[in-house]
Amino acid sequence: MPSACCVIGGEKIAVLGRLHASSVQRLTDLREGERLRLALTAAGDLVYDWTPSDGKIAWTGDPCAYLGFGKKLSFETDKSFHALIEGEAAEVRLRMALSPPEDGRPFRLEYALRTGSVPLWVEDCGVCVPGIGGQAERIVGTVRNITERKLREANIAWAASYDEMTGHLSRLRLRERLAKHLEQTPASSRTPAAYFVVAIDDLAVINETYGFDMADEVIVAIGRRLAEAAGAGCVVGRTAGNKFGLILEGCTAEEMAERGAALRLAARSRVIPTRNGAVSVSVTVGAIALPQDARTSQEAMARAEEALDRAKEYGRDNFSAYAHSPQRDSLRKRAVLIGDQIVTALDENRIVIAYQPIVHALNGETAMHECLVRIKRPEGQVIAAGDFIAVAEQLGLVRRLDRRVLELTIDSLTRNRGACLTLNVSGMTASDRPTLEAFVAFIEAHKDVASRLVVELTETAALIDIEESMRFVSRIRTLGARVAIDDFGAGYTSFRNLQALKVDMVKLDGSFVKGLADSPDNRIFVSTLVNLANNFNLSTVAEWVSDAQEATILRELGVEYFQGWHFGKPEVSEPWAQLTTP
Repeated sequence: MPSACCVIGGEKIAVLGRLHASSVQRLTDLREGERLRLALTAAGDLVYDWTPSDGKIAWTGDPCAYLGFGKKLSFETDKSFHALIEGEAAEVRLRMALSPPEDGRPFRLEYALRTGSVPLWVEDCGVCVPGIGGQAERIVGTVRNITERKLREANIAWAASYDEMTGHLSRLRLRERLAKHLEQTPASSRTPAAYFVVAIDDLAVINETYGFDMADEVIVAIGRRLAEAAGAGCVVGRTAGNKFGLILEGCTAEEMAERGAALRLAARSRVIPTRNGAVSVSVTVGAIALPQDARTSQEAMARAEEALDRAKEYGRDNFSAYAHSPQRDSLRKRAVLIGDQIVTALDENRIVIAYQPIVHALNGETAMHECLVRIKRPEGQVIAAGDFIAVAEQLGLVRRLDRRVLELTIDSLTRNRGACLTLNVSGMTASDRPTLEAFVAFIEAHKDVASRLVVELTETAALIDIEESMRFVSRIRTLGARVAIDDFGAGYTSFRNLQALKVDMVKLDGSFVKGLADSPDNRIFVSTLVNLANNFNLSTVAEWVSDAQEATILRELGVEYFQGWHFGKPEVSEPWAQLTTP
């Protein structure tokens, strides 16, 4: 027997069914226009019927409630409604609405209504119904509230022009303002100005010590202080994480140092209060005079960055103005030329490796070879790494070179089963996780040769992020390859760091080997490094060994392997023989 609840529920369903049937019938009986009006109302549109002859407007629903007016207003006449429209949009609406189009298409218009402090935006779509004489007899249309969309569009436009954190101009808009100043014609009538780039000193230290939230507060505070110090008429933009750009109209070349000093003083004159405590901050400044020292906005920004880099060479809280240097321009053009050569060589598979032997200290037999990157010119000439590697690092191309050398090394190991090879990982590769991940993945795909591979990581690169280096070393060794610390002694590796890295060998920095016979200090230093390595059961390799006398001293100090021109120059040809693996 069904429960009482079920019986009651059945009756409710029956009643609802009858109501639904009657509602459908009523809708069927409604005129087409009425049904359309109901559909538009359900979609969130206000429907209006306007008769220009008497100026009356009939609305579906309550316009005040729909549009969010706080007080009751009259929407019953065109005059009262048009009085609420901001600007000249009312005149435009009248002209569009009262002009019957020949093709019968509706008009569409967006405008703001005066509702108080925040304008309310609507989209007005209507069609004019002409009378017998062709004049507008009725205008029927809809009004939709589009304020939310307009605010969203405004936010997007604002974000494209302004830095979200500081409220200052974005880099793009600042560059446009620079371009506008430099495009004034004729050049002789341009107002003198200067462009300053200001970098917050040691912001990375603040990030690491206090956290990103505190660093953000510092950035906001410094931006505000710079704007105040620069004064009215100054244009301020944020150009990078820790950098601001300022255009100072009326600032002559002779005044740049004084204005730069004022900016630096504004930054350091008092501590910056933050939620995590007060912090003292300084800035370093570079500047360029406009328009005499730059023709384009891009050139102005680049040269101001050059001036900033030069100021940083003298330490934090410094200033430097750009000065034209033919020598520097020549070096820049040379760097661009070399960069093009590197890219072309990569694209045309003209990156090759030269093999330099590493020999056993006791018997001079070859133990392995180091793979050194070279560029082979189309005509066959080979370019040594010293002629292009610095530019590759400067232009960010060294990561691609590292990857290509790895591919060539793995290929050599695959084709020559007696080979044991070492290769270098640059500091830029070592400090970039995605590049390291790809590097390790490539070795993992060739695990069958990994046992004959030694990956060299410079001491300074290893210390950039010791935890990341530890993970990298661990993964390389797990694959069966070995890891060496290159240029050992040039950095500041502590006993603890050396133990944590768990490498297999160290390569003594060649600067301590060169002239070893005539330098007691170097002998003491090398002896200390070798003893340190021995304490951790690490193999040692001495680089730059140039003669038999140096080799004898190094052998007596306990060095296990030698590398240098005395035992073999780097050669592009493959010198394979049966090699002894250390």
